[in-house]
Amino acid sequence: MILKKETPILEYDNSSKEVISPDHDCRNLNLPEKCLFAFLGDVVHSYAQSNDAEVAEELITVSHNIKIYVLHEEKEDICLVQSLIGSAAAAMILDTLISCGCRKVIAVGSCGVLSDIPENAFMVPTRALRSEGTSYHYLPASRYIELDEGPVSAIKKTFESHGLPVVTCTTWTTDGFFRETEDMVKYRLEEGCDVVEMECAALAACCRKRKAEFGQFLFTGDSLANVHEYDQRNFGMGSHEKALILGLEVLRNM
Repeated sequence: MILKKETPILEYDNSSKEVISPDHDCRNLNLPEKCLFAFLGDVVHSYAQSNDAEVAEELITVSHNIKIYVLHEEKEDICLVQSLIGSAAAAMILDTLISCGCRKVIAVGSCGVLSDIPENAFMVPTRALRSEGTSYHYLPASRYIELDEGPVSAIKKTFESHGLPVVTCTTWTTDGFFRETEDMVKYRLEEGCDVVEMECAALAACCRKRKAEFGQFLFTGDSLANVHEYDQRNFGMGSHEKALILGLEVLRNM
């Protein structure tokens, strides 16, 4: 049944069958249960190559091909994927991975800060404000989506074992990178958002719909704390390798 609303993005079909299934291009692909879903650029490919990862599949898109790596570790296999950015593209990739066997997902990537938080600090979202569009195709409308307790606990445990501070946060997920206006930044900060990124709410909704566990941790990059003078800093580039290693350890703890 379609839940009809005046605003189309709020409408949700809660029962009828999808015309295109997320595994339509890879029905014979069986992936590991655990997946590190990364927004870390070439560090992912370098790590995969230096650790003899298998390329289990390559998802072909018009703009980019997505390599699905499988790390064959001593105790278990772990899926490793470098995603496209943006909620719609990222959720499409993740939906495919889940349909092929991934059931425990940790995402990791950078975020912008809304207050005076230094670059390369690690943050653990416990909920995401749904200011993008993709999540509304996976779940009925709501202001926030809570992240799953199990993965969040695994992230905290891993951080503590490395002596890293566990800083939880509410993240603002938006599609409009160039529409983070001065007043909107102030408004999001006032309602409790600490950071901003472009995928978390959509990925969490996709996993919730498909009954997969989802958690994410972020490292701080650019700063919107001074709304009159944007500071891109170095987009958290110094955290890429460390974040990948931490993400894999989180999955081993799940």
